[in-house]
Amino acid sequence: MKLLYAEDEPALSEAVVDYLTYHKYIVDAVYDGADAYDYAISGEYDGIILDIMMPKRDGLEVLSALRRDGCRTPILLLTAKTQVEDRIQGLDSGADDYLPKPFDMGELIARVRAMLRRREEFHPDSIQFGDLTLNMQSGTISAGEMSFPLPKQEYRMIEQLMLNHTMYLSSENLLIKAWGYDAETDINSVWLYISYLRKRLSALNSKVEIISKRNVGYKLEYRS
Repeated sequence: MKLLYAEDEPALSEAVVDYLTYHKYIVDAVYDGADAYDYAISGEYDGIILDIMMPKRDGLEVLSALRRDGCRTPILLLTAKTQVEDRIQGLDSGADDYLPKPFDMGELIARVRAMLRRREEFHPDSIQFGDLTLNMQSGTISAGEMSFPLPKQEYRMIEQLMLNHTMYLSSENLLIKAWGYDAETDINSVWLYISYLRKRLSALNSKVEIISKRNVGYKLEYRS
């Protein structure tokens, strides 16, 4: 499991990272809210631990921006004991849990485990972007009154593009996410299936397109 930990106190950050690493988590540490947002929006993390009091952007601002931009990664807020209003605002803004500071390391790891366990148990029925809806149970994509059942690889690729619609995904990234690390295929398959998906979106008369940036990757764009 990979975690992002945002805390501006270096000594506390080092202690927490050491503790989480001892418990077999991979941890990236950042020290201000701007970096916290930039790292978190990548979608590479299973969970985020976010302190509220940080320079550049505070934790509540980062939390609200992440949820507004489609980030579904579970987030644990760290708050001072007196910040009741911040805890309420954090939960209302999409935090999954909070932990008052100072905290016991044992309680921290218990909260992290509970947060990640809830994520594993949650399986949404569908995801949406623009006028597109992807049914994650049936593998069907629809726009308006039209819909198509998708073959497995097309489903996996459009799922990743919809879940990560705020960022470009490289061909290599899509290859790993759609086919896995040990796939006996290459980048040409990604290009081929991008072509298939563009034809699907055109047939659905969707206002969503797959756009590309040279040497960067692919992302979805909604033409309102």
